[in-house]
Amino acid sequence: MSAGAVIVGVAGGSGSGKSTIVAKIVDLLGHGITTVIRHDWYYRDLSHLELEDRTGINFDHPSSLETELLIEHVMTLVSGKSVDAPFYDFSTHTRSSSTIQLEPSQVLILDGILTLANEQLRELMDIRVFVDTDVEKRLDRRLDRDSGERGRNPASVIQQFESTVLPMHHKFVEPSREYAEITIPGGHQDSATVKQLAFRVQELLAERSLSTS
Repeated sequence: MSAGAVIVGVAGGSGSGKSTIVAKIVDLLGHGITTVIRHDWYYRDLSHLELEDRTGINFDHPSSLETELLIEHVMTLVSGKSVDAPFYDFSTHTRSSSTIQLEPSQVLILDGILTLANEQLRELMDIRVFVDTDVEKRLDRRLDRDSGERGRNPASVIQQFESTVLPMHHKFVEPSREYAEITIPGGHQDSATVKQLAFRVQELLAERSLSTS
């Protein structure tokens, strides 16, 4: 899409291992030329609701994310300007007053379960990736993350996974797989496919460098 930055979208189910694979891509390409943008930073602020009401929101439905702001920020970064991405507090389901400053770079990686489910986001991407992981592994990772990093009760994590995560996965995430040009098995961050992906990004960077020189 862009004349400058190469934009890579990485989607897949909750707990599929997207962030681990993104970290490997960054390692292969170099931290100095990559900016990672996480879709889940853009959950809508629910501070206007009581905490009990916030927990009843379906966070796996596309409407829970302010994707329009993410799109705006991606386009701003592509134009060569920095942005202040929102910082989301998952324990309270609110946005912090703090922000995450992102600088423009040669490679922008969009990481999120629904990044390929949104047509406008897809149109911004040069490469679309889907991380494929079976449901048991995804639940195990979700339990580790939400009960460990986010202070959630394990029983509530399982209940949420069964009541909203899985249904929304089948409705929105799994169908978005068809838009991916590359599929990577979750947990295979050292696979040849990841290295080929990094090489493809480097090829695109080289092509753009030649076209602007």
